[in-house]
Amino acid sequence: MSSLTIAPVAGRVGAQISGVRLGGDLPEDVVAEIRAALLAHKVIFFRGQEHLDEQSQVAFARLLGELTTAHPTVPALDGNTHILDLDYSHGQKVDRWHTDVTFVDRPPLASVLRAVEVPPAGGDTLWANTVAAYQNLPAELRDLLDRLRAVHTNEYDYARIATADNPERTREYARVFASTLYETEHPVVRVHPETGERSILLGDFAKRVAGLSGETSASIIRLVQDQVTQVENTVRWRWAPGDVAVWDNRATQHRVVHDFGDQPRRLHRVTVAGDIPVGVDGRPSTVLRGDATAYSPATPATPVAA
Repeated sequence: MSSLTIAPVAGRVGAQISGVRLGGDLPEDVVAEIRAALLAHKVIFFRGQEHLDEQSQVAFARLLGELTTAHPTVPALDGNTHILDLDYSHGQKVDRWHTDVTFVDRPPLASVLRAVEVPPAGGDTLWANTVAAYQNLPAELRDLLDRLRAVHTNEYDYARIATADNPERTREYARVFASTLYETEHPVVRVHPETGERSILLGDFAKRVAGLSGETSASIIRLVQDQVTQVENTVRWRWAPGDVAVWDNRATQHRVVHDFGDQPRRLHRVTVAGDIPVGVDGRPSTVLRGDATAYSPATPATPVAA
């Protein structure tokens, strides 16, 4: 019998799991229960995992699926090709709602994020449930979105540099982030390959709706994003060192709350490889620019359930 305790954190998204010591040696039934909680709650949190280091974090993440490299363009943490070192100290801002790495054709299935150093106050992370957001849209708007596709890219918005806390560092980050350009056309609504739920696939990497003018695209994306990030669809997590968060990247967006100034904030992320999104009409995402096979193993699109 499992010793896990699963307690919802918010009404529509998020649960805290206790009674488990994370690592690569978890029994299959415990891993299955964790995966089920992830599908049900979209993001799950574990306190008190200070025993984890880089190697055991990777070993735990591998129980959830095959891993990607750290990032398509940003270098990995020295000594571990699977860990992205998210160091938000010194004024670096990444504070817009997004789903991870949607500029490639195989966005991640999930991410495992471990708090290494956090400020005494501030620096929380927010997640939004993109399934709940879709379900709570008017039927007429859901019908429209089911038919739309959007172009996602990592091409950096250099206008952000002028307003950055540290323009020089932000300029260097932008150079690395967009050192290889990727562009992918995704369905605006994807069918979740495990649950069959419909979720909104947009976020900050979505730059335009295919076939529409720039002004119309921007209006639609802004309208939908406002629905996704309504407070009822969100959960906010206050980090402590040793905390671990795991989120279903196919059913969420997230962002940092950048209210901690230049205080140290450092987390390590390991990413589980995903498949090619499929729309309501059965059409998979298509690559427009860039080859991401070195980042994420090539996997076929998952057919839409009948």
